[in-house]
Amino acid sequence: MPIVYLGMGSNLGLREEQLKRAIKELGSLPHTEVLDLSSLYETEPVGVKDQPWFLNLVSVLRTAIPPQELLFRLKKIESQMGRGKGGRWGPRIIDLDILLYDDLVFSSPRLVIPHPRMHQRSFVLLPLTEMAPQWRHPILGKGIWQLAEGLSRGEVVRWRGKLYA
Repeated sequence: MPIVYLGMGSNLGLREEQLKRAIKELGSLPHTEVLDLSSLYETEPVGVKDQPWFLNLVSVLRTAIPPQELLFRLKKIESQMGRGKGGRWGPRIIDLDILLYDDLVFSSPRLVIPHPRMHQRSFVLLPLTEMAPQWRHPILGKGIWQLAEGLSRGEVVRWRGKLYA
């Protein structure tokens, strides 16, 4: 079964509890197993700065769910947890993004894999260095460490330890 890396974040309510609930929901998807979780990282918001800071992590799944169906199921989990259709980069109870789906390179109007902005985000790359240290971006041709080292140093990211779901 394919291995999938998901970016997860929350900046509203009890952030750790929101992430734990989302992880539980992921584990209840059919033919899906949560294999591992990165450390938690507290990060300042991107885009809209006037909002609470995020807690972010990367989860590793094994799933038989095809990518577009998985996206649909992730959006359903977000909705069930109370995420509205707020503006881009706004506050959210939960955010679930498909970062990588095996070695797939895929593009449709609703889904792009690898995630199209992951190489620009510390809150994605730092946890990915824990989970997939040997990964190379199939389009950019750079390893995860090269991408992480190339990031702007202006973004504040604080390591928060492990989340025990």
